[in-house]
Amino acid sequence: MTPAAIIFDFDGVIADSEVRANLSLSESLTAIGMPTTYDESLRDYYGHNWQETQRRIEARFGRPLPADFREQHRTRARARFMEGFDAVPGAPAFLDTLGPMPRAIASSSRAEYIGWALGLFGLGHHFEGHVYSADGWDRGKPSPDIYLAAAQGLGVDPALCLAIEDSPTGARSALAAGMTVIGFCGAGHIVDRVAHGAMLREVGVRHVALSFEDIAAIA
Repeated sequence: MTPAAIIFDFDGVIADSEVRANLSLSESLTAIGMPTTYDESLRDYYGHNWQETQRRIEARFGRPLPADFREQHRTRARARFMEGFDAVPGAPAFLDTLGPMPRAIASSSRAEYIGWALGLFGLGHHFEGHVYSADGWDRGKPSPDIYLAAAQGLGVDPALCLAIEDSPTGARSALAAGMTVIGFCGAGHIVDRVAHGAMLREVGVRHVALSFEDIAAIA
Protein backbone atom coordinates (compact mmCIF):
# COMPACT_ATOMS: atom_id res chain seq x y z
CA MET A 1 0.00 0.00 0.00
CA THR A 2 0.93 3.66 -0.29
CA PRO A 3 -0.27 5.05 3.03
CA ALA A 4 -1.60 8.56 3.53
CA ALA A 5 -0.14 8.56 7.06
CA ILE A 6 1.95 6.36 9.33
CA ILE A 7 1.01 5.90 12.98
CA PHE A 8 3.60 4.44 15.32
CA ASP A 9 3.23 2.71 18.61
CA PHE A 10 5.95 4.05 20.92
CA ASP A 11 7.38 1.46 23.31
CA GLY A 12 9.00 -1.34 21.33
CA VAL A 13 8.70 0.58 18.04
CA ILE A 14 10.30 4.01 18.54
CA ALA A 15 11.69 3.51 22.05
CA ASP A 16 13.63 0.34 22.87
CA SER A 17 12.02 0.37 26.28
CA GLU A 18 10.12 -2.85 26.92
CA VAL A 19 12.95 -4.72 28.64
CA ARG A 20 13.57 -1.88 31.09
CA ALA A 21 9.85 -1.22 31.57
CA ASN A 22 8.99 -4.82 32.38
CA LEU A 23 12.06 -5.41 34.55
CA SER A 24 11.08 -2.31 36.52
CA LEU A 25 7.46 -3.37 36.87
CA SER A 26 8.39 -6.86 38.00
CA GLU A 27 10.77 -5.40 40.59
CA SER A 28 8.22 -2.85 41.81
CA LEU A 29 5.53 -5.49 42.24
CA THR A 30 7.86 -7.94 43.94
CA ALA A 31 8.98 -5.21 46.34
CA ILE A 32 5.40 -4.78 47.65
CA GLY A 33 4.74 -8.49 48.09
CA MET A 34 3.29 -9.24 44.66
CA PRO A 35 6.05 -11.52 43.30
CA THR A 36 6.36 -11.13 39.54
CA THR A 37 9.06 -12.16 37.09
CA TYR A 38 10.12 -10.22 34.02
CA ASP A 39 8.58 -12.88 31.78
CA GLU A 40 5.28 -12.70 33.66
CA SER A 41 5.21 -8.92 33.38
CA LEU A 42 5.85 -9.05 29.64
CA ARG A 43 3.26 -11.80 29.18
CA ASP A 44 0.47 -10.26 31.25
CA TYR A 45 0.82 -6.45 30.97
CA TYR A 46 2.69 -5.71 27.73
CA GLY A 47 0.89 -3.28 25.41
CA HIS A 48 -1.77 -2.10 27.88
CA ASN A 49 -2.25 1.33 29.41
CA TRP A 50 -1.76 1.79 33.13
CA GLN A 51 -5.47 1.56 33.93
CA GLU A 52 -5.79 -1.88 32.36
CA THR A 53 -2.45 -2.97 33.80
CA GLN A 54 -3.61 -2.04 37.29
CA ARG A 55 -6.88 -3.92 36.80
CA ARG A 56 -4.95 -7.00 35.72
CA ILE A 57 -2.49 -6.79 38.63
CA GLU A 58 -5.25 -6.39 41.20
CA ALA A 59 -7.27 -9.23 39.68
CA ARG A 60 -4.23 -11.50 39.79
CA PHE A 61 -3.34 -10.77 43.41
CA GLY A 62 -6.82 -10.12 44.78
CA ARG A 63 -5.98 -6.84 46.48
CA PRO A 64 -5.49 -3.19 45.49
CA LEU A 65 -2.14 -1.62 44.79
CA PRO A 66 -0.89 0.91 47.35
CA ALA A 67 -2.01 4.46 46.60
CA ASP A 68 1.57 5.62 45.93
CA PHE A 69 2.57 2.59 43.86
CA ARG A 70 2.54 4.22 40.44
CA GLU A 71 4.66 7.16 41.55
CA GLN A 72 7.16 4.89 43.29
CA HIS A 73 7.28 2.70 40.21
CA ARG A 74 7.92 5.69 37.93
CA THR A 75 10.95 6.63 40.02
CA ARG A 76 12.34 3.11 39.77
CA ALA A 77 11.67 2.89 36.02
CA ARG A 78 13.21 6.26 35.21
CA ALA A 79 16.40 5.30 37.06
CA ARG A 80 16.64 2.10 35.04
CA PHE A 81 15.90 3.90 31.77
CA MET A 82 18.76 6.33 32.40
CA GLU A 83 21.20 3.42 32.47
CA GLY A 84 21.25 3.40 28.65
CA PHE A 85 17.80 4.05 27.21
CA ASP A 86 17.75 4.67 23.45
CA ALA A 87 15.63 4.56 20.33
CA VAL A 88 15.03 1.29 18.50
CA PRO A 89 17.82 0.73 15.95
CA GLY A 90 16.83 2.15 12.59
CA ALA A 91 13.94 4.27 13.86
CA PRO A 92 15.65 7.70 13.61
CA ALA A 93 16.93 7.02 10.09
CA PHE A 94 13.52 5.76 8.97
CA LEU A 95 11.79 8.86 10.32
CA ASP A 96 14.25 11.03 8.41
CA THR A 97 13.13 9.41 5.15
CA LEU A 98 9.44 10.26 5.56
CA GLY A 99 9.63 13.85 4.36
CA PRO A 100 6.19 15.51 4.63
CA MET A 101 4.37 12.21 5.22
CA PRO A 102 1.87 12.77 8.08
CA ARG A 103 2.80 10.73 11.11
CA ALA A 104 1.73 10.31 14.74
CA ILE A 105 2.36 8.27 17.84
CA ALA A 106 -0.52 6.26 19.34
CA SER A 107 0.67 4.86 22.66
CA SER A 108 -0.53 3.37 25.92
CA SER A 109 2.16 5.29 27.80
CA ARG A 110 1.96 8.68 29.50
CA ALA A 111 2.31 11.69 27.21
CA GLU A 112 4.87 13.25 29.57
CA TYR A 113 7.09 10.17 29.34
CA ILE A 114 6.78 10.02 25.55
CA GLY A 115 7.74 13.69 25.24
CA TRP A 116 10.73 13.19 27.57
CA ALA A 117 11.94 10.16 25.62
CA LEU A 118 11.52 11.83 22.23
CA GLY A 119 13.55 14.75 23.52
CA LEU A 120 16.23 12.38 24.80
CA PHE A 121 16.43 10.72 21.37
CA GLY A 122 16.32 14.01 19.43
CA LEU A 123 13.14 12.90 17.64
CA GLY A 124 10.55 15.31 19.00
CA HIS A 125 10.42 17.38 15.81
CA HIS A 126 9.03 14.40 13.91
CA PHE A 127 5.80 14.30 15.92
CA GLU A 128 5.04 17.87 17.00
CA GLY A 129 1.38 18.11 17.98
CA HIS A 130 0.68 14.48 17.12
CA VAL A 131 1.48 12.40 20.17
CA TYR A 132 -1.65 10.56 21.33
CA SER A 133 -1.70 8.79 24.66
CA ALA A 134 -4.34 6.38 26.00
CA ASP A 135 -3.08 6.82 29.56
CA GLY A 136 -6.07 7.67 31.73
CA TRP A 137 -8.55 6.25 29.23
CA ASP A 138 -10.88 3.52 30.40
CA ARG A 139 -10.70 1.96 26.92
CA GLY A 140 -7.06 1.57 26.00
CA LYS A 141 -5.61 -0.91 23.52
CA PRO A 142 -6.92 -3.32 22.18
CA SER A 143 -9.86 -0.93 21.78
CA PRO A 144 -9.42 1.04 18.52
CA ASP A 145 -10.01 4.39 20.25
CA ILE A 146 -6.40 5.60 20.43
CA TYR A 147 -5.71 4.81 16.78
CA LEU A 148 -8.95 6.45 15.69
CA ALA A 149 -8.00 9.53 17.72
CA ALA A 150 -4.59 9.69 16.03
CA ALA A 151 -6.11 9.38 12.55
CA GLN A 152 -8.67 12.06 13.36
CA GLY A 153 -5.93 14.34 14.67
CA LEU A 154 -4.02 13.91 11.42
CA GLY A 155 -7.18 14.42 9.38
CA VAL A 156 -6.68 11.10 7.56
CA ASP A 157 -9.14 8.27 6.95
CA PRO A 158 -8.08 5.36 9.20
CA ALA A 159 -8.36 3.00 6.23
CA LEU A 160 -5.52 4.94 4.58
CA CYS A 161 -3.22 4.72 7.60
CA LEU A 162 -0.36 2.34 8.15
CA ALA A 163 0.21 1.38 11.80
CA ILE A 164 3.49 0.01 13.17
CA GLU A 165 2.95 -2.20 16.23
CA ASP A 166 5.06 -4.68 18.17
CA SER A 167 2.47 -6.09 20.60
CA PRO A 168 -0.52 -8.29 19.79
CA THR A 169 -2.63 -5.99 21.99
CA GLY A 170 -1.63 -2.94 19.98
CA ALA A 171 -1.98 -4.74 16.67
CA ARG A 172 -5.54 -5.68 17.54
CA SER A 173 -6.24 -2.02 18.33
CA ALA A 174 -4.98 -0.76 14.97
CA LEU A 175 -6.71 -3.55 13.05
CA ALA A 176 -9.99 -2.74 14.82
CA ALA A 177 -9.54 0.86 13.66
CA GLY A 178 -9.44 -0.40 10.08
CA MET A 179 -5.75 0.25 9.47
CA THR A 180 -3.11 -1.78 7.67
CA VAL A 181 -0.68 -3.04 10.31
CA ILE A 182 2.97 -3.97 10.12
CA GLY A 183 3.96 -6.18 13.03
CA PHE A 184 7.40 -5.06 14.17
CA CYS A 185 9.88 -7.52 15.68
CA GLY A 186 13.01 -5.37 15.84
CA ALA A 187 13.24 -4.21 19.47
CA GLY A 188 15.31 -5.68 22.27
CA HIS A 189 12.51 -7.45 24.14
CA ILE A 190 11.76 -9.77 21.24
CA VAL A 191 14.09 -12.73 21.65
CA ASP A 192 12.49 -15.15 19.20
CA ARG A 193 11.49 -13.01 16.24
CA VAL A 194 9.99 -15.87 14.27
CA ALA A 195 7.71 -16.87 17.16
CA HIS A 196 6.76 -13.26 17.85
CA GLY A 197 5.93 -12.69 14.20
CA ALA A 198 3.72 -15.79 14.26
CA MET A 199 1.94 -14.45 17.35
CA LEU A 200 1.25 -11.16 15.54
CA ARG A 201 -0.05 -13.02 12.49
CA GLU A 202 -2.42 -14.96 14.75
CA VAL A 203 -4.25 -11.72 15.64
CA GLY A 204 -4.62 -10.77 11.98
CA VAL A 205 -1.41 -8.96 11.03
CA ARG A 206 -0.49 -9.70 7.42
CA HIS A 207 2.92 -8.00 7.25
CA VAL A 208 5.78 -8.65 9.68
CA ALA A 209 9.04 -6.68 9.75
CA LEU A 210 12.23 -7.64 11.56
CA SER A 211 13.79 -4.19 11.08
CA PHE A 212 13.02 -0.69 9.87
CA GLU A 213 14.62 -1.64 6.57
CA ASP A 214 11.87 -4.27 6.25
CA ILE A 215 9.23 -1.65 7.07
CA ALA A 216 10.58 0.60 4.32
CA ALA A 217 10.45 -2.28 1.83
CA ILE A 218 6.86 -3.13 2.77
CA ALA A 219 5.56 0.43 2.91
